[in-house]
Amino acid sequence: MNTQKPKPLIIDTDPGIDDAAAITLLVDEPSVDIKLIASVSGNVGIGHTTNNALKLLTFLGRRIPVAKGAVAPLMRENRFATEAHGKGGMGMFDFPEPDTSLLTANNAVLEERRVLMESEEPVTILTLGPLTNIALLFATFPEVKEHVERIVMMGGSTSRGNIGVYGEFNVSVDPEAAKMVFRSGLPITMVGLDIGRKAHLVVDDLERMEETGEVGVMIGALFRSYDGGHIENGIKMYDPSAALAMVEPDLFTMRDAFVDVEISSPLTLGATVVDYDGIISSNRNVSVCVDVDVDRFRTRFVERIASVEREQK
Repeated sequence: MNTQKPKPLIIDTDPGIDDAAAITLLVDEPSVDIKLIASVSGNVGIGHTTNNALKLLTFLGRRIPVAKGAVAPLMRENRFATEAHGKGGMGMFDFPEPDTSLLTANNAVLEERRVLMESEEPVTILTLGPLTNIALLFATFPEVKEHVERIVMMGGSTSRGNIGVYGEFNVSVDPEAAKMVFRSGLPITMVGLDIGRKAHLVVDDLERMEETGEVGVMIGALFRSYDGGHIENGIKMYDPSAALAMVEPDLFTMRDAFVDVEISSPLTLGATVVDYDGIISSNRNVSVCVDVDVDRFRTRFVERIASVEREQK
């Protein structure tokens, strides 16, 4: 029997269909204790991302605090991904009205600081959206870095991008924030766009998941409207890949590298420069995910969703 104490976790996110799937994967994970879900503007605006986190938790019956975060990137205009997630960010699934009692009075940066400073052990931060909140947190309260075990991020790419030739959405929406986080000196695991594209579900996976219960039906409905609903081409698992890399690292292959972000070139804005060979710097500041066992990933994703029980009030 595993008697290891669960590790405290902050999820910083912009729900988002695949964000919702990643959060759902973790709500019953015995190795982590989700202390806070912080919203950030990204896939849709901050009002929607905050509301979506509340709606998801209300549906699942989980009482996890939600803190409203940054309304826009540090230095740039908002740029949303409604073409993939729908105008409200959660496709067409009919969620219950959100339990607003889960919303904290303080904003995300203050709540993240509180969780970190009050924790008796180092806290992992899982980021599923732009890194605006985290950059603001470290710039405002640098003392919290001593209480962070590591950052696991869905962001960046080791190859091509999806918002420009080389830029991945989460990094490119707020490249200055991403650059600050990569330079924070903290242990970072980067699960990039290329891994999310490779770790995909197929229609059979959705059908098996939908047969397992209400939670599977919810996730299946979200993914059936994701990215235009073209499920016959496979459903890309961006944020769920980061979630599973955190709790099932044996599914993934990692490689240490120096990573930085381009913030000035109009041609490559938001590109994550991944240097494995110490050409730019010998400081390998990031553990980069370079491969995934796709078949095992698909199996574990469906199994984990099937195991999540919807708790009724």
